[in-house]
Amino acid sequence: MKMEKFDGYTYVEGGVCAAQGFTANGLNCGINPDKNKNDLGLVYSETACNAAAVYTQNKVKGAPILVTKEHLKKTNGIAKAVIVNSKNANTCNADGIEVAEKVCELTAKELGITADEVIVASTGVIGEPLAVEPFANGMHALAQGLSREGHMEAVRAIMTTDTVEKESAVEFKIGGKTCYLGGMAKGSGMIHPNMATTLNFITTDAAISSDMLQKALSEIVKVTYNCLSIDGDTSTNDMVSVMANGLAGNEEITEENEDYGIFKQALYIVMQNMTKMLAADGEGASKFLECTCSGAKDLQTAITVAKSVIGSSLFKCAMFGGDANWGRILCAIGYADAEFDIMKVNVDLISAAGKVSVCRNGAGMEFSEEFAAKVLAEDEIYITVDLQDGECQAKAWGCDLTYDYVKINGDYRS
Repeated sequence: MKMEKFDGYTYVEGGVCAAQGFTANGLNCGINPDKNKNDLGLVYSETACNAAAVYTQNKVKGAPILVTKEHLKKTNGIAKAVIVNSKNANTCNADGIEVAEKVCELTAKELGITADEVIVASTGVIGEPLAVEPFANGMHALAQGLSREGHMEAVRAIMTTDTVEKESAVEFKIGGKTCYLGGMAKGSGMIHPNMATTLNFITTDAAISSDMLQKALSEIVKVTYNCLSIDGDTSTNDMVSVMANGLAGNEEITEENEDYGIFKQALYIVMQNMTKMLAADGEGASKFLECTCSGAKDLQTAITVAKSVIGSSLFKCAMFGGDANWGRILCAIGYADAEFDIMKVNVDLISAAGKVSVCRNGAGMEFSEEFAAKVLAEDEIYITVDLQDGECQAKAWGCDLTYDYVKINGDYRS
């Protein structure tokens, strides 16, 4: 997928290891019986990091989330490592917190840090018991194998139904100092975020306080991950964490100044790219969908309308079938929880094959069904909605709903 260019920011390789001082690794420790698939990942900073995180708002939360929240509270937002496993979500288990804490202790002992400095996460099947033994057996080799080149092994360790690795990183300058910010993500299904989505780990060598890091993350998640919908289900283990070790040497960002704006834009670029990767790799997906709502009176209205379109199962099915059934788009716009005049709404469908204008001022327009079918036959479809009611704009991302989605989730536990 083509990544949007931003002045002053250069895309680089390395994911969570693009920033100075970070290493990573991943391997199979035995949680996943398929020895060819990594199931345990580690990200480590040689120096202490200011950290921030956002979590799922599902009332059912995985034990690792509860443990991570407590750790960051105890340390006042300081962390040095992320330990994460796939295949088992460690959710709804009577001993889940005990297991998550023990995993942090094993990690800390191997790295020579405290358990409270560890962010822990899990993804996979809910309600399955999780033994500590695989972690104990694999931790030494995992830590010994840490390297700047290990970012891809770490990415592979968090994949479940994902079909491709997802990572992004940028280089930028703050106060004349070169900084890097990069991340890795997983997620393919059970995605309809409320505060966060999937598992996402971001690192940077920029110097920024924990409070400002939390502020930036909470603001950017609202217009990136929270504008993503694959299937309408909010996971129990969703988490986005950011660690900043300050090794770039810029003056620490402690307020909303110009440096904060530069950092926040870097965070947006990486998080937006990973959000789009998640959308394109939705379970069973054959088409990437992006809805832009413009002409809104405020940002929240634009977000609400764009998400309503992307979240519509009927619309997703129409895109799978290449059917320019624009009435489904108007329907989704109409039940969005926002105030606007539906009789002002314009809608266009766009792809590499061209553009089809299907609605003007709330009413349908004549268009060639044959040409529309060609437009919708592409694997990236862009929907534009103009409310003609203001200057604000927002985007939402998702994918089509296919037969394969049902197949994947009808057989998920096996």
